[in-house]
Amino acid sequence: MSGYLTTHVLDTARGCPAEGIEIVLFRVSGGEKEEIARAVTNDDGRTDTPILPTGQFETGTYELVFTCGDYLRQTGQTTDVPMFLDAVPIRFGMSEAAHYHVPLLLSPYGYSTYRGS
Repeated sequence: MSGYLTTHVLDTARGCPAEGIEIVLFRVSGGEKEEIARAVTNDDGRTDTPILPTGQFETGTYELVFTCGDYLRQTGQTTDVPMFLDAVPIRFGMSEAAHYHVPLLLSPYGYSTYRGS
């Protein structure tokens, strides 16, 4: 099996997928971050294609940054300045050539993640 990475965002405060969130993927090595992909969530809260497809997959350390501030403002969930959550980084490792799924469960004042399937 070849490896690849997918993600999605669920708005747990509203109970629905989070559409329109930009996600940036970085490869992390030796303390340096290299941007390798960008995507925006669709109406199902997912990216249209894997954010890291099979042909670009390498094991290693990665970071997904979910830029959720605009989404939270547009959906009327926060007017705070500064916002409690604006950009959410999730750093994780991929140690084998497999399907990794790293979702974000989001609310204006908290988030969680897990290795999904």
